Amino acid sequence: MDLSKIKMVVSDMDGTLLNSKHEVSRLFLEQFQELKKRNIQFVAASGRQYPSMADKLNEIKDDIIFISENGAFVKKGDEELSVIPINEGLTQELLEIVDSIDGAYAMLCGKYTSYFDGKSMSFLEQLKEYYSHYEVVEDYAAVTDEIVKIAVYHGISAEKYIYPRTKHLDEQVKVKVSGQNWVDLNHIEAHKGNALQKVMDSFGINSNEVLIFGDYNNDLEMLSLAEYSFAMANAHPNVKKVANFETSSNNEFGVEKVLEKLL
Repeated sequence: MDLSKIKMVVSDMDGTLLNSKHEVSRLFLEQFQELKKRNIQFVAASGRQYPSMADKLNEIKDDIIFISENGAFVKKGDEELSVIPINEGLTQELLEIVDSIDGAYAMLCGKYTSYFDGKSMSFLEQLKEYYSHYEVVEDYAAVTDEIVKIAVYHGISAEKYIYPRTKHLDEQVKVKVSGQNWVDLNHIEAHKGNALQKVMDSFGINSNEVLIFGDYNNDLEMLSLAEYSFAMANAHPNVKKVANFETSSNNEFGVEKVLEKLL
């Protein structure tokens, strides 16, 4: 494997760069400094909101590109590079569908703040880990913020209980199982692959010059952009089918092991 041409490193966060305690390793932060010295751009790509991503990567947040909300919001430093909101007319229709699914709870996601109607306290506890900036509202109709994603949570399995009831919406919105408990609904053009392609184009990066890591279905499009695409050992089977290589799990420094070879 010849990684000598790599100019950009892209990683998903949960299940990939972060361990099961949702922590970034000190080793990665040290490796990042070496990436920076070599002018290799690092991109964090996640279904998380931007403030939550920035909190996790606080030490390096001013030097990296954030692809947040599955590609609906892209930011570097103080500059907003891209915003793709959900069609305003679709939001209410989507909320009604989610409301009809037993055990499912929805959240509206703006660029910097997420909104939750407080129906499930257990969901609220999950929310705090992935959405550090949120508001509890009595009525979603009162939210005037531009909505870039609707995140839908199920306490047992999103793939089993939410996805079958929402997959028919695929021609209207991007429907992605983004984790064990989550299905995300975005604008049809808002996904990590589309966002990353725009970033790569702006930097003049080719498919053999980027290293990409992922573990779940919302990583599929971006993994397909690279020759050096890596699935984590803990990845969803769909991801292992798409990725060209496999590395160790997120709890066994899978990203860091590949970066050691690069550096």
